[in-house]
Amino acid sequence: MSVDSKDFHEKLEQARADARTICAEKGASSSECAAAWDIVEEMQAEVSHQHQNPEKSSFDKYLEENPDAPEARIYED
Repeated sequence: MSVDSKDFHEKLEQARADARTICAEKGASSSECAAAWDIVEEMQAEVSHQHQNPEKSSFDKYLEENPDAPEARIYED
């Protein structure tokens, strides 16, 4: 599931809501509360990580595989 998908963002919002509920019921210092917020933090870290390393385009992959291709030439003025 892509982190940019609507489904992922809905799951993230649900995890936040669950964490708030668990913390309200079990207490803010409970291990259950900490675990619930750990899940939210991991999901947010995945979003951040995916946005830092964008997937290479097909053209970039082609250039890596074919460095001698005419399309890979770099011209200087």
